[in-house]
Amino acid sequence: MTNETTATSKSTPAVKAVQVHKAFGDLHVLKGVDMTVEPGSVTVILGPSGSGKSTLLRLINQLETLTGGSIEVDGEMIGYKYVEKKGQRVLQTLNDKEVAAQRAKLGMVFQRFNLFPHMTALENVMEAPVHVRHMGKQEARELAIHELKRVGLGERLDYYPSQLSGGQQQRVAIARALAMKPEIMLFDEPTSALDPELVGEVLNVMLELAREGMTMIVVTHEIGFAREVADQIVFMDGGVVVEQGGPEIIDNPTEPRFKDFLQHVL
Repeated sequence: MTNETTATSKSTPAVKAVQVHKAFGDLHVLKGVDMTVEPGSVTVILGPSGSGKSTLLRLINQLETLTGGSIEVDGEMIGYKYVEKKGQRVLQTLNDKEVAAQRAKLGMVFQRFNLFPHMTALENVMEAPVHVRHMGKQEARELAIHELKRVGLGERLDYYPSQLSGGQQQRVAIARALAMKPEIMLFDEPTSALDPELVGEVLNVMLELAREGMTMIVVTHEIGFAREVADQIVFMDGGVVVEQGGPEIIDNPTEPRFKDFLQHVL
């Protein structure tokens, strides 16, 4: 699924994690994770609950702060910058405005849709472009309509979340993230809260984004989607990367922990 033009013309990784550690008090969730995501590619992260998959996404989007290691997005270290102090280069934490600027490159879709219940689908998608990007309302409206049509909801613009199925609500959430024009989309188990018959409509939208060349990092248990769409599979367990490679590793895993995981989900 890699967009060849994008991937070959830009040598800087979209995301590069180096020896990433994250601890919550005495709980060491990530224990030295390395991961590189190329522009225009789809990386699917698999693993059992508690393996650190969602924490890694939250670190990339700066919803959590690193305990150790580094993460770069488009070649820029996130959360920190080097400054000169007394003739030495020292790390300094970014301020809120600088973090917001970095985060603007990323769109994130969560397990729960988190839509504003008092706003229509159209209003939910317009909200961030108007209030975060300071876009004019008419321009934001046109953008929101475009993105809702893109996810197959052009006929549901004036519906409230309570009038939409779970799959439709998640597609509104995807449109909302896309309206911010991110370079990279992060998906944190986007189908796990859906009834089984609604999963396909969300995965189809994600499949189309992959075909368009959107850089994506997807945490999911949908093995069929991973096999069909992923350029890279990363299997995590116990806060470390146990095995990674192309989608063929799903059918030919080498690590016992990955084999055991697949036996339980396939």
